[in-house]
Amino acid sequence: MTAHDMLNNQKFHVAVIPDGNRRWAKERGLEPWKGHEEGAKTIEKLIRSAHESGVTHLSFWGSSADNLQKRPVQEKIALLRIYEEYFERLKTNSDIHEKKTRICVLGLWRQQFPESICTLIDDCISMTKDYDERVLTFFLAYNGDEEMLSAVKSIVASGVSSDAVTGVMIKEHLYTHDLPAVDLLVRTGGEPHLSAGFMMWDVANSQLFFSDKYFPDFDSSDFVEAIDEYHRRTRRLGQ
Repeated sequence: MTAHDMLNNQKFHVAVIPDGNRRWAKERGLEPWKGHEEGAKTIEKLIRSAHESGVTHLSFWGSSADNLQKRPVQEKIALLRIYEEYFERLKTNSDIHEKKTRICVLGLWRQQFPESICTLIDDCISMTKDYDERVLTFFLAYNGDEEMLSAVKSIVASGVSSDAVTGVMIKEHLYTHDLPAVDLLVRTGGEPHLSAGFMMWDVANSQLFFSDKYFPDFDSSDFVEAIDEYHRRTRRLGQ
């Protein structure tokens, strides 16, 4: 199936947990944020690869809700700089606009990021809000358990009786209410597990692909390998 066919016939959602940035830097005697800088470059490569591979929805987990709080001050400052530089580049990324890719950013980032970065992120969201061919989502200051708790509180506040609560209703109250379920979840860094309930509702039936490579070393060929493996598995399941 070609990328064109996939876009016309079905949604294909790939989510990525980009683990291993700090370990990559440590093994090279570098400051931790050097790994995050390289990881940001990897994200840009994977976005291009996703466009070429028929991925309609691509999601990255950027940070957990307590990620910035638990980092040393110098690393926190460096991380915020990396976020700022990344979204500044994203604003003018011609590929994003040519491929009509809508940018979404989910999580508690508004409560944790400086106003200047929030404004920059809002600009990226606003500039692409009418694009409808692809969706690029970043989860920043995000934990899946917090997302689920927020959904439950929202449902309770609406006054719906417990007997009336459905799976569809829960999905409608999640941060990810506009996103389809995840088809393929990729985690790098050699740790074959999920973290902090990442997209727990949406990955319930996902295929999982674990790579031993640290995220800065995870290149386009590795990403394509993960997608090819997904298609091999789904073909077997369909028999």
